[in-house]
Amino acid sequence: MAHVLSPRRIKFRHILISLGMSVLFFFIFCFIVLHGFIAWVLSNPTVAPLYSNPKLAKNMEYEDVSFQALDNSRTMHGWYIPAAGSNKTIVFSHGYGANREETWIPMYDLAHFAHQLNFNVLMFDYGFAAQNSKEVATGGKKEAQQLLGAIQYVKQKGAKEIVVWGFSMGAGTALQAGLKTHDVSAMILDSTFLLEPDTLYHNLKQQLPLPEHPSLEILEVLLPVLNGTSLRQIPYPEVKKEDYPFPIYFIHGTEDEKAPYPIAEKLAANQTSPISGVWIVQGAHHELIFREHSREYLRRVSTFLAQVNASLSQAAK
Repeated sequence: MAHVLSPRRIKFRHILISLGMSVLFFFIFCFIVLHGFIAWVLSNPTVAPLYSNPKLAKNMEYEDVSFQALDNSRTMHGWYIPAAGSNKTIVFSHGYGANREETWIPMYDLAHFAHQLNFNVLMFDYGFAAQNSKEVATGGKKEAQQLLGAIQYVKQKGAKEIVVWGFSMGAGTALQAGLKTHDVSAMILDSTFLLEPDTLYHNLKQQLPLPEHPSLEILEVLLPVLNGTSLRQIPYPEVKKEDYPFPIYFIHGTEDEKAPYPIAEKLAANQTSPISGVWIVQGAHHELIFREHSREYLRRVSTFLAQVNASLSQAAK
């Protein structure tokens, strides 16, 4: 004789199933909300206000300047520090969560160093670091257009030799911009951070013990909603295989917790310019290499810039 559940037992089982499904959906909802918060934080970094200027910090005369991003999507603001009679310009490309001052580097010291080498200097804020009309960070999608606008601006100011000096995501942005311009003479890239799934998850797991999948898939869906940019719109596959038509000097630390140093090694290995190179610094941390090894840092950078200048002079003959 078949066993027949009583109506009471059937009702109890339905309650258990409903309760279990409710708990499951609640946890799924919380999991998605957590990833939404992560995507929002990534898109809206907290950036400190400007606290000084080149004159106050290093007694360098400067001009407040503005220019358009190359795609005319916004007006950029920055400082132009002229070097008398020079047609060489360094454009600084600051990192994520920072502005043009990037105090932990410290950027004023490097701007002063570049100026002493007779370079004009442009320091500017990306849109996510703007003092007014701030916009979301896009991992280089919009920022590359803004950097290209900066390059166009210094070219219009008379620069014949343009060097982009980038840090962290500002270095990754420089590589993205480098795919679209013939006006760059060289790049110096410190602690290069290229936003791609691997580096995104590398940073994510340092903060929260989340699974790689489906976390990346959820973020891939949410990021376009919050900042209008999909990871697929960032040309990291092209950057990772590009042999750039200008020399690049990569600087990276082995203790970089945000962008593992093999990234720089692989990018450097693609370059065939005899001037290009890579300096992997044992024990150095993300964007702190100049602070931790200042003399060696400046010696290597000045040597690279001298080689770039000699190569351009030779090509002009």
